[in-house]
Amino acid sequence: MRTITVRIYTFDELNDKSKEKAIGNLSDINISHEWWDYTFEDAENIGLKISAFDIGRGSYVKGKFIYSAAEVAANILRDHGEKCDTYRTAEDFLTTWQPVFNDYMDEEHENYESRESEDKLQEIEEEFLRSLCEDYRIMLQKNYEYLTSGEAIIETIQANEYEFTENGELY
Repeated sequence: MRTITVRIYTFDELNDKSKEKAIGNLSDINISHEWWDYTFEDAENIGLKISAFDIGRGSYVKGKFIYSAAEVAANILRDHGEKCDTYRTAEDFLTTWQPVFNDYMDEEHENYESRESEDKLQEIEEEFLRSLCEDYRIMLQKNYEYLTSGEAIIETIQANEYEFTENGELY
């Protein structure tokens, strides 16, 4: 029988080369699980069901409304901050959509329940969906970039109090 003594270090105690190795070895630590769940949940809370996404070469988000487009916009205005891209997208949608909808519903207006108004409303709603999906693609991209950044990896290492060997290997 023999005893081996190993010195272990906190991340902050490592030299720069060992820190770089530790970060590199743990580069997927924040994305090794379904890191997108929070973003998907946020979308579903406002009424957008995300069915697929790619933040690589394809760069897209596919989704559909689970509530009416107007309800989704109202939910965004209620739940998202004014500085959020989705908020601006919802405001733009309502600014364009509401007058057309009002004319469509106004018995005295020439566009009352007209096919042209229906088509225009559908077109506006489809554009809103495309814009909202793009907003969520950007959110997912930024979130991924942050989670894989050295800063986020170090935060995870420190929050979990990981320990390392002298050369930066996880102990």
